[in-house]
Amino acid sequence: MIHINENFQKLEAGYLFAEIERRVKEYAALHPAEKIIKLGIGDVTLPLPPATIKALHEGAEEMARAETFKGYGPYEGYEFLREAIAASDYRRFGLDISPDDIFVSDGAKGDCAYFHEIFSQDIKVAIPDPVYPVYADSNVMAGRSGRAENGRYKGLIYLDSLEENDFIPNLPKEEADLIYLCFPNNPTGAAATIEQLKPFVDYAHEHKSLIFYDAAYSSFIQDGRYVRSIYQVPGAKEVAVESRSFSKSAGFTGLRCAYLVVPEECCAFDKDGVSHQLKKLWFRRQSTKFNGVSYPVQKAAAAALSPEGLKECEALVKYYLENAGKIRAFFEKMGFSCTGGINSPYIWINSGRDSWEFFDFLLNKAQVVTTPGAGFGRCGAGFIRISAFNSHEAVDEALTRLKKLF
Repeated sequence: MIHINENFQKLEAGYLFAEIERRVKEYAALHPAEKIIKLGIGDVTLPLPPATIKALHEGAEEMARAETFKGYGPYEGYEFLREAIAASDYRRFGLDISPDDIFVSDGAKGDCAYFHEIFSQDIKVAIPDPVYPVYADSNVMAGRSGRAENGRYKGLIYLDSLEENDFIPNLPKEEADLIYLCFPNNPTGAAATIEQLKPFVDYAHEHKSLIFYDAAYSSFIQDGRYVRSIYQVPGAKEVAVESRSFSKSAGFTGLRCAYLVVPEECCAFDKDGVSHQLKKLWFRRQSTKFNGVSYPVQKAAAAALSPEGLKECEALVKYYLENAGKIRAFFEKMGFSCTGGINSPYIWINSGRDSWEFFDFLLNKAQVVTTPGAGFGRCGAGFIRISAFNSHEAVDEALTRLKKLF
């Protein structure tokens, strides 16, 4: 008799975005003539930048010729892409990150969900609340928690992110081994300064902990006061890995390409207290379970980091930030308290009522899809997240509809 992994039974019913999709489909079936505007899930809508399309075509043509055909690539990604990442995303901003510390993957979501596999099952995990669901759910699947009680899994450490602390969580009150952080934050849109992140780096040094830093939205930082990378904080290379993605900056949600930085200096310990390079452990995991991102996609990602590609990607980011600014300005004018929408594509809105109730209200009355904050954790109750990832025309139409409600 084969037994299931019973940790899956601990998961609260329904992944957040699957539940949103279920409700939207149900509404659409009952109201087939209504045009629904989706400002919920963070999926891009603009076409790929021209430089990446050109590179994709070139990559495909190379695969069609025997003399340039590529089979399996390096597990950690092609050197041309890792060098481009080191130069464009780090050295350009004065950060010394080696291409040898970069691991190309098929998505930041997977990196978030899989990296903890290299640690023991009994580590203590700290996550912000509200939080991107994958951090918690993947650790629940791994057996690091009990069942959920009152919206939280027993055994996980929750770091409250509230309006009163500007959605920058406080340090763990308990001993935490692995700490997840995300800035610009999903879902709150909050950005963080060096001064706000330094206590976490100091904590990790003191407690021999590790920070998993999700910087998937770093390209949306427009204000130099806020960090684009955890490695701007002194000492972070010894205690932090950083995840980034081409999904939002270059529109790669459908192509799938991201990367994880695991510095050579970053270590964890065995039961005898002996230190081990995480980079070596992660390479072992990747070479066992992952065969890399396709060559044409890696070529396209490198093109996104070329001088021409960077300009095109910056134009994409600017386009979505214009949407975000409009949405935030509208809700503030309507009297709502908002975070994000300036250095982030997400606007976090205090609705003043139950977040699922507000979600249903906006869907039924204005045919506008948002994301209920309660789906991101207990501290998200009463909030909604609105995504700026849509066309200017769709956002303008959504705001015109919403104006009739308030």
